[in-house]
Amino acid sequence: MRSLFVYLVLAAFIFTSAGICLAQQTDPSRARVTSEVERGPGEVRSLDALRQFNSSLIALSKRVSPAVVQIMVTGYVPTRASGRNSNTAVIAREHALGSGVILASDGYIITNAHVVEGAQRIQVALAERDGTSPFDISPAGRRKILEAKLVGSDKETDLALLKVDAHNLKVLPLGATRPVYPGEVVLAVGSPEGLQSSITMGVVSSTWRQLDSDQPMAYVQTDAPINPGNSGGALVDLEGYVVGLNTFILSEGGGSEGLGFAIPASIVQCVYEDLRRYGHVRRLQIQANVQEITPAIARGLGLSQDWGVVVSDVVPDGPANKAGLHLQDIVYAVDDRQIAGLPGFTAALYLHSPDTPLKLDVLRGPQKVSLYVPAVQQDDGENDLVNLDAHSLLDRLGLYVVDLNDKVRAALPDLRFPSGVIVVGQSSELNSASSRLRAGDIIHTLNQTPIDSVQQLRAMLRDLRLGQAVVLQIERAGKLQYVAFDWGD
Repeated sequence: MRSLFVYLVLAAFIFTSAGICLAQQTDPSRARVTSEVERGPGEVRSLDALRQFNSSLIALSKRVSPAVVQIMVTGYVPTRASGRNSNTAVIAREHALGSGVILASDGYIITNAHVVEGAQRIQVALAERDGTSPFDISPAGRRKILEAKLVGSDKETDLALLKVDAHNLKVLPLGATRPVYPGEVVLAVGSPEGLQSSITMGVVSSTWRQLDSDQPMAYVQTDAPINPGNSGGALVDLEGYVVGLNTFILSEGGGSEGLGFAIPASIVQCVYEDLRRYGHVRRLQIQANVQEITPAIARGLGLSQDWGVVVSDVVPDGPANKAGLHLQDIVYAVDDRQIAGLPGFTAALYLHSPDTPLKLDVLRGPQKVSLYVPAVQQDDGENDLVNLDAHSLLDRLGLYVVDLNDKVRAALPDLRFPSGVIVVGQSSELNSASSRLRAGDIIHTLNQTPIDSVQQLRAMLRDLRLGQAVVLQIERAGKLQYVAFDWGD
């Protein structure tokens, strides 16, 4: 009898506790009021601000997720056989995953060019509703999957445009004209490791991060966790605008280490419009090459400043040459926009109208000169590199090179200069010179002295002093540029 009494008391206690919990769940304000009476006004206001921020993130996630898709690619890539036939090329079937952002409701999707490179078949999986309980979750096999075709791609910016046969799709707006600030909160949306509609949060670490001084591309850097599969996904601000397209990470272990990079929305906008209209990017050029000035280039060439961009090539009889542009001119403004580096010069070409000449303000020694250069549309064709056997190792540069003999000149009919040596490979021990050069590059001068042979180049290298500035003039894909480093680095 006593045990029965104890059981009834315990049962009453359990049911009473359950009733209190149920009442708090059905009336969350009651639980909140109960807890807040024990807190001061400042703490209550802080909690309210956090709740508002939390609610905003939830609403933002629901709004942006449907416009970010998963991209599934099937293609064939060359690989190497193992064992005795290790030198035999084998064509292997490969599957890849990435992400994309819907920019038009009738099925235009932007992604990274490297996601769809070599694709034989491209499929797009639309985002499913992400439920808040197990009862809301749909089987993965029931996702809506659409066949996609490649409209066009651009390797220079690593962007590609896809088209699916669909209508009334959710879209995300590009924040091409919206300012982005370091410290700004952003969300990265994509399919890391195939986990569709994954959302991570971080801040903008840098708004225009140029990783390679020889390349004009600059990126939005973020610490929002980005992993393989996020490529092509959206980096959005708190108002749902795409401020960048997630592209790559810097990582020693292969996973996110807080160093993620996204293509800025302004670049995405320009490339998207050209790919949709023409199937390729229409770039303007003046048939001259510029590159970023480094302290080593400034010292080696005796330039008047160690920042900005310097003219490293002027095509004979081209628009820039006819307008009076000279080698080693320093361009400090384009169309009256001040130019601090290579990304600014490239951006000015994107913004320029092809109907009017390009205004260049240059510094030629102590003299300032203004030039007006007609711009022409760039040819999209790529130059093919010639494969050659290495004959001579320049161990102090870590490069294999050969002379430009008659046989090589016949294989390279568009050479800018008849003399020089051609790089055909790198040694296993890279240094600051070999890491900047690649097979197919032609070395024409060393510190402005023309190179006629491998023997002459080797002798000149022996005479260099430790720490001396070295500037090589090279030809790469038909364009001249400088490679600078300090001897002995």
